[in-house]
Amino acid sequence: MGLSPHALPDFPWDSLVPYRQRAAAHPDGVVDLSVGTPVDPTPALIQDALRAASDAPGYPTTHGTPELREAAVDWFARTRGVIGLSPDAVLPTVGSKELVAWLPALLGLGPEDAVVHPAAAYPTYAVGALLAGASAVAADDVGAWSTRDDVKLVWVNSPSNPTGAVLSRDQLRAVVDAARRIGAVVASDECYAALPWSEPWVSDGVPSILDPEVCGGSHEGLLAVYSLSKQSSLAGYRAAFVAGDGELISGLLETRKHAGMIMPAPVQAAMTVALRDDAHVAAQRETYRARREVVLRAVTDAGFEVSHSDAGLYLWASRGEDCWSTLDWLADRGIVVAPGAFYGDAGAQHVRIALTATDERIAHAVHRLSKDR
Repeated sequence: MGLSPHALPDFPWDSLVPYRQRAAAHPDGVVDLSVGTPVDPTPALIQDALRAASDAPGYPTTHGTPELREAAVDWFARTRGVIGLSPDAVLPTVGSKELVAWLPALLGLGPEDAVVHPAAAYPTYAVGALLAGASAVAADDVGAWSTRDDVKLVWVNSPSNPTGAVLSRDQLRAVVDAARRIGAVVASDECYAALPWSEPWVSDGVPSILDPEVCGGSHEGLLAVYSLSKQSSLAGYRAAFVAGDGELISGLLETRKHAGMIMPAPVQAAMTVALRDDAHVAAQRETYRARREVVLRAVTDAGFEVSHSDAGLYLWASRGEDCWSTLDWLADRGIVVAPGAFYGDAGAQHVRIALTATDERIAHAVHRLSKDR
Protein backbone atom coordinates (compact mmCIF):
# COMPACT_ATOMS: atom_id res chain seq x y z
CA MET A 1 0.00 0.00 0.00
CA GLY A 2 1.44 3.35 -1.00
CA LEU A 3 1.79 6.44 1.12
CA SER A 4 -1.44 8.44 1.21
CA PRO A 5 -1.10 11.91 -0.31
CA HIS A 6 -2.76 13.18 2.86
CA ALA A 7 0.35 12.17 4.79
CA LEU A 8 2.37 14.77 2.88
CA PRO A 9 2.19 18.53 3.39
CA ASP A 10 0.45 20.66 0.78
CA PHE A 11 2.76 21.67 -2.05
CA PRO A 12 3.88 25.05 -0.70
CA TRP A 13 4.01 27.03 -3.93
CA ASP A 14 0.30 26.45 -4.51
CA SER A 15 -0.37 28.93 -1.69
CA LEU A 16 1.26 31.74 -3.71
CA VAL A 17 -1.54 31.82 -6.31
CA PRO A 18 -3.42 34.78 -4.75
CA TYR A 19 -0.19 36.76 -4.37
CA ARG A 20 0.71 36.13 -8.02
CA GLN A 21 -2.76 37.21 -9.07
CA ARG A 22 -2.50 40.45 -7.11
CA ALA A 23 1.01 41.13 -8.41
CA ALA A 24 -0.10 40.42 -11.99
CA ALA A 25 -2.54 43.31 -11.74
CA HIS A 26 0.39 45.76 -11.66
CA PRO A 27 0.32 48.00 -14.76
CA ASP A 28 3.80 46.83 -15.80
CA GLY A 29 3.16 43.16 -15.04
CA VAL A 30 4.43 40.77 -12.41
CA VAL A 31 8.05 40.34 -11.39
CA ASP A 32 8.24 36.77 -10.10
CA LEU A 33 11.23 36.28 -7.82
CA SER A 34 9.72 33.34 -5.94
CA VAL A 35 11.25 30.32 -7.69
CA GLY A 36 14.90 29.63 -8.44
CA THR A 37 14.36 28.51 -12.02
CA PRO A 38 17.01 29.68 -14.52
CA VAL A 39 15.86 32.04 -17.26
CA ASP A 40 19.05 32.41 -19.28
CA PRO A 41 19.69 30.27 -22.39
CA THR A 42 21.35 26.91 -22.00
CA PRO A 43 24.92 27.41 -23.30
CA ALA A 44 25.31 26.56 -26.99
CA LEU A 45 28.03 23.96 -26.47
CA ILE A 46 25.68 21.97 -24.21
CA GLN A 47 22.78 22.26 -26.65
CA ASP A 48 25.09 21.08 -29.42
CA ALA A 49 26.16 18.06 -27.35
CA LEU A 50 22.53 17.14 -26.70
CA ARG A 51 21.68 17.33 -30.40
CA ALA A 52 24.75 15.30 -31.38
CA ALA A 53 23.66 12.51 -29.04
CA SER A 54 19.97 12.59 -29.97
CA ASP A 55 20.13 9.34 -31.96
CA ALA A 56 19.82 7.09 -28.92
CA PRO A 57 17.75 3.99 -29.74
CA GLY A 58 19.14 1.77 -26.99
CA TYR A 59 18.73 1.88 -23.24
CA PRO A 60 21.23 4.13 -21.42
CA THR A 61 23.26 2.83 -18.52
CA THR A 62 21.96 3.59 -15.04
CA HIS A 63 25.50 4.11 -13.75
CA GLY A 64 26.22 6.67 -16.47
CA THR A 65 28.83 6.46 -19.18
CA PRO A 66 32.47 6.16 -18.12
CA GLU A 67 33.07 9.53 -19.80
CA LEU A 68 30.42 11.22 -17.66
CA ARG A 69 31.69 9.73 -14.42
CA GLU A 70 35.29 10.62 -15.26
CA ALA A 71 34.21 14.18 -16.10
CA ALA A 72 32.55 14.42 -12.68
CA VAL A 73 35.70 13.17 -10.93
CA ASP A 74 37.82 15.69 -12.85
CA TRP A 75 35.34 18.47 -12.05
CA PHE A 76 35.45 17.66 -8.34
CA ALA A 77 39.25 17.76 -8.33
CA ARG A 78 39.51 20.89 -10.49
CA THR A 79 36.84 23.04 -8.86
CA ARG A 80 36.24 21.62 -5.36
CA GLY A 81 39.64 20.27 -4.26
CA VAL A 82 38.28 16.73 -3.88
CA ILE A 83 40.85 13.96 -4.37
CA GLY A 84 40.66 10.18 -4.27
CA LEU A 85 37.18 9.94 -5.79
CA SER A 86 36.68 6.90 -8.03
CA PRO A 87 34.53 7.10 -11.17
CA ASP A 88 32.72 4.04 -9.80
CA ALA A 89 31.61 6.20 -6.87
CA VAL A 90 29.68 8.65 -9.12
CA LEU A 91 26.04 8.12 -10.06
CA PRO A 92 23.94 10.39 -12.33
CA THR A 93 20.44 11.25 -11.11
CA VAL A 94 17.37 12.64 -12.85
CA GLY A 95 17.82 16.05 -11.28
CA SER A 96 18.79 16.38 -7.63
CA LYS A 97 15.27 16.74 -6.19
CA GLU A 98 14.32 13.13 -6.91
CA LEU A 99 17.41 11.95 -5.07
CA VAL A 100 16.67 14.22 -2.10
CA ALA A 101 13.09 12.92 -1.97
CA TRP A 102 13.92 9.23 -2.33
CA LEU A 103 17.30 8.90 -0.60
CA PRO A 104 15.92 7.86 2.83
CA ALA A 105 13.86 5.12 1.19
CA LEU A 106 16.75 4.07 -1.06
CA LEU A 107 18.94 3.73 2.04
CA GLY A 108 16.33 1.50 3.65
CA LEU A 109 15.18 3.89 6.38
CA GLY A 110 11.83 3.31 8.04
CA PRO A 111 9.58 4.15 11.00
CA GLU A 112 12.26 3.59 13.63
CA ASP A 113 14.66 6.01 11.97
CA ALA A 114 15.19 9.78 11.95
CA VAL A 115 16.44 12.13 9.23
CA VAL A 116 18.10 15.37 10.34
CA HIS A 117 17.93 18.49 8.16
CA PRO A 118 18.74 22.20 8.69
CA ALA A 119 16.30 24.36 10.68
CA ALA A 120 15.64 26.57 7.66
CA ALA A 121 15.58 24.08 4.83
CA TYR A 122 14.38 23.02 1.42
CA PRO A 123 11.06 21.25 2.22
CA THR A 124 11.97 18.09 0.27
CA TYR A 125 14.36 16.91 3.00
CA ALA A 126 11.39 16.43 5.33
CA VAL A 127 9.23 15.05 2.52
CA GLY A 128 11.86 12.39 1.83
CA ALA A 129 11.72 11.28 5.44
CA LEU A 130 7.91 11.04 5.24
CA LEU A 131 8.07 9.01 2.02
CA ALA A 132 10.27 6.47 3.80
CA GLY A 133 8.05 6.44 6.89
CA ALA A 134 10.87 7.96 8.96
CA SER A 135 10.71 11.08 11.13
CA ALA A 136 12.22 14.44 10.19
CA VAL A 137 14.25 16.43 12.72
CA ALA A 138 15.03 20.11 12.10
CA ALA A 139 18.31 21.02 13.80
CA ASP A 140 21.36 23.17 13.10
CA ASP A 141 23.20 22.28 16.32
CA VAL A 142 25.18 19.03 16.09
CA GLY A 143 24.57 18.53 19.78
CA ALA A 144 20.82 18.19 19.15
CA TRP A 145 21.26 14.85 17.37
CA SER A 146 24.78 13.57 17.92
CA THR A 147 23.82 11.17 20.75
CA ARG A 148 20.63 9.81 19.15
CA ASP A 149 20.89 6.23 17.96
CA ASP A 150 17.82 6.60 15.71
CA VAL A 151 19.47 9.19 13.43
CA LYS A 152 20.47 7.38 10.24
CA LEU A 153 20.74 10.25 7.74
CA VAL A 154 21.93 13.83 8.22
CA TRP A 155 21.33 16.38 5.48
CA VAL A 156 23.76 19.26 5.09
CA ASN A 157 22.96 22.07 2.66
CA SER A 158 25.84 24.41 1.94
CA PRO A 159 25.40 26.88 0.35
CA SER A 160 21.97 26.91 1.92
CA ASN A 161 18.65 27.16 0.17
CA PRO A 162 17.04 29.44 1.36
CA THR A 163 19.53 31.40 3.47
CA GLY A 164 22.66 31.38 1.30
CA ALA A 165 24.79 30.56 4.34
CA VAL A 166 28.01 28.60 3.75
CA LEU A 167 29.43 26.11 6.23
CA SER A 168 33.16 26.22 6.88
CA ARG A 169 35.40 23.18 6.76
CA ASP A 170 35.44 23.12 10.55
CA GLN A 171 31.65 23.13 10.72
CA LEU A 172 31.36 20.38 8.11
CA ARG A 173 34.02 18.32 9.86
CA ALA A 174 32.05 18.51 13.12
CA VAL A 175 28.99 17.10 11.32
CA VAL A 176 31.03 14.31 9.72
CA ASP A 177 32.71 13.34 12.98
CA ALA A 178 29.42 13.26 14.90
CA ALA A 179 27.62 11.27 12.21
CA ARG A 180 30.40 8.71 12.04
CA ARG A 181 30.26 8.22 15.81
CA ILE A 182 26.59 7.22 15.64
CA GLY A 183 26.76 5.41 12.28
CA ALA A 184 24.70 7.91 10.29
CA VAL A 185 25.13 8.79 6.62
CA VAL A 186 25.82 12.45 5.79
CA ALA A 187 24.31 13.68 2.53
CA SER A 188 25.50 17.12 1.49
CA ASP A 189 23.39 19.12 -0.96
CA GLU A 190 25.95 21.36 -2.66
CA CYS A 191 23.96 22.53 -5.69
CA TYR A 192 24.83 26.24 -5.31
CA ALA A 193 28.57 25.79 -4.75
CA ALA A 194 29.55 27.47 -8.03
CA LEU A 195 27.93 30.77 -6.97
CA PRO A 196 29.91 32.28 -4.06
CA TRP A 197 29.62 36.05 -3.42
CA SER A 198 31.37 36.69 -0.11
CA GLU A 199 34.89 36.12 1.18
CA PRO A 200 36.48 33.73 1.94
CA TRP A 201 34.32 31.63 -0.36
CA VAL A 202 35.06 33.67 -3.50
CA SER A 203 38.82 33.18 -3.07
CA ASP A 204 38.91 29.75 -1.45
CA GLY A 205 35.81 28.13 -2.93
CA VAL A 206 32.83 26.61 -1.16
CA PRO A 207 34.04 23.46 0.65
CA SER A 208 32.56 20.07 -0.19
CA ILE A 209 31.75 17.32 2.28
CA LEU A 210 34.30 15.27 0.26
CA ASP A 211 37.07 17.82 0.80
CA PRO A 212 40.04 15.98 2.39
CA GLU A 213 40.20 18.57 5.19
CA VAL A 214 36.56 17.81 6.00
CA CYS A 215 36.43 14.04 5.62
CA GLY A 216 39.94 13.16 6.74
CA GLY A 217 40.76 11.61 3.38
CA SER A 218 37.97 9.02 3.59
CA HIS A 219 34.56 9.27 1.89
CA GLU A 220 33.07 6.58 4.14
CA GLY A 221 29.48 7.38 5.05
CA LEU A 222 29.41 10.51 2.89
CA LEU A 223 27.42 11.53 -0.18
CA ALA A 224 27.75 14.80 -2.09
CA VAL A 225 24.77 15.81 -4.23
CA TYR A 226 25.24 18.22 -7.13
CA SER A 227 23.10 19.67 -9.90
CA LEU A 228 23.98 21.53 -13.08
CA SER A 229 20.64 23.35 -13.07
CA LYS A 230 22.09 26.50 -11.51
CA GLN A 231 25.65 26.74 -12.80
CA SER A 232 24.79 25.73 -16.39
CA SER A 233 21.11 26.74 -16.80
CA LEU A 234 20.17 23.08 -17.17
CA ALA A 235 17.07 22.77 -14.99
CA GLY A 236 15.10 21.47 -17.97
CA TYR A 237 17.65 18.72 -18.62
CA ARG A 238 17.37 17.23 -15.09
CA ALA A 239 21.14 16.84 -14.94
CA ALA A 240 22.61 15.97 -11.56
CA PHE A 241 24.73 13.39 -9.78
CA VAL A 242 25.66 11.99 -6.39
CA ALA A 243 29.17 10.92 -5.42
CA GLY A 244 31.15 9.75 -2.40
CA ASP A 245 31.19 6.46 -0.48
CA GLY A 246 31.64 3.73 -3.09
CA GLU A 247 29.68 1.16 -1.07
CA LEU A 248 26.72 3.50 -0.65
CA ILE A 249 26.80 4.41 -4.35
CA SER A 250 26.85 0.72 -5.26
CA GLY A 251 23.73 0.11 -3.20
CA LEU A 252 21.93 3.10 -4.70
CA LEU A 253 22.92 1.92 -8.17
CA GLU A 254 21.46 -1.54 -7.68
CA THR A 255 18.15 -0.19 -6.42
CA ARG A 256 17.93 2.38 -9.19
CA LYS A 257 18.55 -0.34 -11.79
CA HIS A 258 15.51 -2.22 -10.50
CA ALA A 259 13.40 0.96 -10.47
CA GLY A 260 14.46 2.23 -13.91
CA MET A 261 15.75 5.54 -12.51
CA ILE A 262 18.00 6.34 -15.47
CA MET A 263 19.27 9.60 -16.91
CA PRO A 264 18.55 9.74 -20.70
CA ALA A 265 21.60 9.10 -22.89
CA PRO A 266 21.53 12.50 -24.66
CA VAL A 267 21.47 14.25 -21.29
CA GLN A 268 24.43 12.17 -20.13
CA ALA A 269 26.38 13.34 -23.19
CA ALA A 270 25.40 16.97 -22.66
CA MET A 271 26.30 16.79 -18.98
CA THR A 272 29.73 15.39 -19.80
CA VAL A 273 30.47 18.41 -21.98
CA ALA A 274 29.11 20.81 -19.37
CA LEU A 275 31.29 19.39 -16.61
CA ARG A 276 34.42 19.77 -18.74
CA ASP A 277 33.86 23.46 -19.52
CA ASP A 278 34.38 26.13 -16.85
CA ALA A 279 34.03 29.19 -19.11
CA HIS A 280 30.24 29.07 -19.37
CA VAL A 281 29.97 28.65 -15.58
CA ALA A 282 32.10 31.76 -15.01
CA ALA A 283 30.00 33.75 -17.49
CA GLN A 284 26.74 32.70 -15.83
CA ARG A 285 28.12 33.59 -12.41
CA GLU A 286 28.89 37.11 -13.61
CA THR A 287 25.34 37.47 -14.93
CA TYR A 288 23.96 36.54 -11.53
CA ARG A 289 26.50 38.75 -9.77
CA ALA A 290 25.29 41.80 -11.68
CA ARG A 291 21.65 41.03 -10.87
CA ARG A 292 22.47 40.39 -7.24
CA GLU A 293 24.23 43.72 -6.82
CA VAL A 294 21.29 45.78 -8.05
CA VAL A 295 18.64 43.76 -6.18
CA LEU A 296 20.65 43.78 -2.94
CA ARG A 297 21.05 47.54 -3.13
CA ALA A 298 17.35 48.03 -3.87
CA VAL A 299 16.02 45.83 -1.07
CA THR A 300 18.37 47.24 1.57
CA ASP A 301 17.51 50.79 0.51
CA ALA A 302 13.83 49.81 0.82
CA GLY A 303 14.37 48.89 4.47
CA PHE A 304 15.00 45.16 4.32
CA GLU A 305 17.74 43.52 6.34
CA VAL A 306 19.58 40.87 4.33
CA SER A 307 21.28 38.12 6.33
CA HIS A 308 23.67 35.36 5.24
CA SER A 309 23.20 35.26 1.42
CA ASP A 310 26.91 34.52 1.00
CA ALA A 311 26.33 32.23 -2.00
CA GLY A 312 23.60 30.95 -4.24
CA LEU A 313 20.69 32.49 -6.11
CA TYR A 314 18.73 34.12 -3.30
CA LEU A 315 18.64 36.97 -0.82
CA TRP A 316 17.37 36.02 2.63
CA ALA A 317 15.63 39.23 3.66
CA SER A 318 13.41 40.55 6.45
CA ARG A 319 11.37 43.64 7.29
CA GLY A 320 11.07 42.52 10.91
CA GLU A 321 7.50 41.30 10.43
CA ASP A 322 5.59 38.14 9.62
CA CYS A 323 6.70 36.88 6.21
CA TRP A 324 3.13 36.87 4.85
CA SER A 325 2.84 40.60 5.61
CA THR A 326 5.99 41.13 3.60
CA LEU A 327 4.47 39.12 0.74
CA ASP A 328 1.43 41.43 0.84
CA TRP A 329 3.66 44.51 0.72
CA LEU A 330 5.62 43.22 -2.25
CA ALA A 331 2.59 41.87 -4.13
CA ASP A 332 1.07 45.38 -4.00
CA ARG A 333 4.16 46.45 -5.92
CA GLY A 334 3.82 43.64 -8.47
CA ILE A 335 6.62 41.51 -6.96
CA VAL A 336 6.30 37.88 -5.83
CA VAL A 337 8.82 36.21 -3.54
CA ALA A 338 8.87 33.03 -1.43
CA PRO A 339 7.78 33.27 2.21
CA GLY A 340 10.33 32.07 4.72
CA ALA A 341 7.62 29.94 6.33
CA PHE A 342 8.03 27.51 3.43
CA TYR A 343 11.41 26.59 4.91
CA GLY A 344 10.40 26.03 8.52
CA ASP A 345 9.64 28.03 11.64
CA ALA A 346 13.12 29.58 11.50
CA GLY A 347 12.02 31.55 8.43
CA ALA A 348 8.82 33.04 9.83
CA GLN A 349 10.03 36.65 9.50
CA HIS A 350 12.01 36.25 6.29
CA VAL A 351 11.37 36.06 2.57
CA ARG A 352 13.54 34.45 -0.07
CA ILE A 353 14.16 36.73 -3.05
CA ALA A 354 15.41 34.90 -6.14
CA LEU A 355 17.84 36.40 -8.66
CA THR A 356 16.40 34.23 -11.43
CA ALA A 357 14.58 36.78 -13.56
CA THR A 358 15.57 38.53 -16.75
CA ASP A 359 17.49 41.78 -16.58
CA GLU A 360 14.34 43.55 -17.81
CA ARG A 361 12.20 42.14 -14.97
CA ILE A 362 14.96 42.78 -12.43
CA ALA A 363 15.04 46.44 -13.53
CA HIS A 364 11.27 46.69 -12.99
CA ALA A 365 11.61 45.27 -9.48
CA VAL A 366 14.38 47.72 -8.61
CA HIS A 367 12.33 50.64 -9.95
CA ARG A 368 9.27 49.66 -7.94
CA LEU A 369 11.26 49.28 -4.72
CA SER A 370 12.99 52.63 -5.26
CA LYS A 371 9.67 54.47 -5.65
CA ASP A 372 9.11 54.04 -1.91
CA ARG A 373 12.21 56.02 -1.02
